[in-house]
Amino acid sequence: MNNKFFSKVILSAATFMLAACAGNAPCPATDATAPQPAEMPAADVRTADATKPATETAPQSAPRKGESKQIATSDAASGEGRVAFTSDVLDSYRLSTPDSVPAANGGDGSVGINNVVCENPAATAAAAPDPYTDFPALAARVFAHADSLYATGLTDSATAYLQRFRIIKPLWNTWEAQADSMLNEFGKTRAEKAKAFEPLVLTIQNMNRVKSAYSMVAEIADSLIALAPGDSLVNWAKVQKQNAFANTLEKAKKEFAQIKSLADDQAQFAEALKKIEEFRMRYGDFAETLRIQEYTDHVKEMMQSADAEAAKYWESHDPAEALAKADTLIKASKFAEAKDILTKLKASNLRKKAGEKYQELANTFCNAQRKTTSQIFAKAQKQKDAAKKKKLLQDAIGPLDKCLAEYPEYTQKQKVVDNKSFLEKELAK
Repeated sequence: MNNKFFSKVILSAATFMLAACAGNAPCPATDATAPQPAEMPAADVRTADATKPATETAPQSAPRKGESKQIATSDAASGEGRVAFTSDVLDSYRLSTPDSVPAANGGDGSVGINNVVCENPAATAAAAPDPYTDFPALAARVFAHADSLYATGLTDSATAYLQRFRIIKPLWNTWEAQADSMLNEFGKTRAEKAKAFEPLVLTIQNMNRVKSAYSMVAEIADSLIALAPGDSLVNWAKVQKQNAFANTLEKAKKEFAQIKSLADDQAQFAEALKKIEEFRMRYGDFAETLRIQEYTDHVKEMMQSADAEAAKYWESHDPAEALAKADTLIKASKFAEAKDILTKLKASNLRKKAGEKYQELANTFCNAQRKTTSQIFAKAQKQKDAAKKKKLLQDAIGPLDKCLAEYPEYTQKQKVVDNKSFLEKELAK
């Protein structure tokens, strides 16, 4: 025998060992480097039923539910079949290393993606694989297992294992083509649905463009949603309802402010109540948002507290002249007379201005009382006799109480309350 013959024998033995690794036989623990198979183009991938050579002796197992049939490639020059990476080959390898590779279909016998029957869409969506995480995770496990084989000295096993992973590329091309085909089919269905619902869509768009009433837009949008046009159109219709709500709410707020002015600024309580009921009929969807009932109760309370005689008084007297007189009285420190006029003016059409002037009166009066308190407190601080000092502190609280009693609606009364609290703490020392 010559050297050429020995080379052929060694090459045949290496090929046999790699073929055994592709089946159920365990891979030998040797450092001999396995030959690298040529990468298969997508066009060469076809089913084993059509191309499997009669001399193939690799053990076969029946494909499990949801798994693809074994795929093989044919070498045109030699006529010898080579087993490519398939679910059957992976299962054969898994028999020897059950923890090496995760099950193709979750390991629970469930059917593959193409055979799924969606009896519960919500449950199916929750259990659906995520390509962005599941494929990278599987690849990481493959590399980790190959690395573990190599680390334990099983170089040939690691090589054969990675070769099987490497030749998956033709299958990936097939999956991409199938995904494109499915996307194309889904796109046609969506286009057909969109065309069927186009009239309603255009109507909603036009109504929102001219800011039609929310109730009208909502009615048509709900009709579209009831037809189950698909997730995209349902979500779109909901957004359109939200836009219509915002548009109508802006308009409603402006009208409601005008109604409030009738009661708050002009003391036209009866007219305001009438307008509120009309407003409620047109903007019932916004009753809770604008607190219509709450304000209605407020107007009724103001009406009950208003002096009927005072309202009648202003039918024959000029509110503007009375307001000017109140201003003069405040400057002259005639607070009681000014307060009486301003209280009556709250039942006139100058209610708002009277309220503003009332706060000015309260501020002038209470500042004067606080000044008096400050003067008395200064004397108390100089007093060395404890009893006399305590008496002065009690006297200092008096003006503050007077302010709070005379003008309970004073907007800055918290300052007065704080001053009183301070003096009470001084008394307790």
